[in-house]
Amino acid sequence: MSNVPLLEVNALKKHFPLKSDFFGGKKGFVYALDGVSFTLAKGETLSIVGESGCGKSTLGKTILRLIEPTDGEVYLDGERVDNVSLNKLANFRRRVQVVFQDPFSSLNPRQRVRDIIGEPIINFGLASGSELEDRIVALMDKVRLPRDAMHRFPHEFSGGQRQRIGIARALAPGSDLIICDEAVSALDVSVKAQIVNLLSDLQDELGLALLFISHDLAIVEHLTHRVAVMYLGKIVELADRRTLFSTPHHPYTRALLSAVPVPDPKAPRNRIILKGDVPSPINPPSGCRFHTRCPYVFDRCRVEEPLLRKTAHAGQVSACHLDEVPPLAS
Repeated sequence: MSNVPLLEVNALKKHFPLKSDFFGGKKGFVYALDGVSFTLAKGETLSIVGESGCGKSTLGKTILRLIEPTDGEVYLDGERVDNVSLNKLANFRRRVQVVFQDPFSSLNPRQRVRDIIGEPIINFGLASGSELEDRIVALMDKVRLPRDAMHRFPHEFSGGQRQRIGIARALAPGSDLIICDEAVSALDVSVKAQIVNLLSDLQDELGLALLFISHDLAIVEHLTHRVAVMYLGKIVELADRRTLFSTPHHPYTRALLSAVPVPDPKAPRNRIILKGDVPSPINPPSGCRFHTRCPYVFDRCRVEEPLLRKTAHAGQVSACHLDEVPPLAS
């Protein structure tokens, strides 16, 4: 069995230039991604979490080459894809698909469901005629939509049903990896659970890998195998699900987890309230980017950027100068 990961991302960067005048002179950059690295195995779910503006969606779009990276490397099954010309990306496009956040704007309102799901199959030359029809029917069954729905238009469906159509479209070319960019954030709570369970079932059935971008840690805990926490364009902690939710190391991760709602109003809470605002990605802080809000900050944090390093727990890495984060105050 090969040890090559399905997806490997090395020091990926995306810096958006700022224009300062009428003639387009560059004033600076928005450091949306600034050196992100991780791997994703076949059949694995890796969740990317963090506050709005941390670079989660930019990461997904950069991997997909919907926006071009500034620097770094992306490999699919050991083959580099970030420097391949766009007209040679057909195999990558077939194997890596995306489910977008908004199930309303991500579907063409003028196409019937049959055409929406069938389009990638036709584009990649995978089937035609009766075989095409059979594949569309099979995909409708997989996402649990009635077969007669294929002749209807997107406006005739609910948000959850539309997202099922989006998932079927992502599965259509026989993809190995689906990037879910806040794929359930626009849905009602009960519908979220249905879509998450559907994704989990499809992963078990088809061996899919999922890159699940979300800010909803309760959903992430239910679905994922590993979690990467992002802050201001960098990964600050990465661990398996159980380790991250039971023994988070980075102070930012601990603050995020303390904000997750608890169903029992009488349950003890130890909410960590971070002071100040998230710094601008145009001018990120020196040293540790979290030091302006960290309750444990000391002099080294302000001048030296911490690198991801192993903690006492197997498989957990954290970008923090503290060997052991102090316990929460009682």
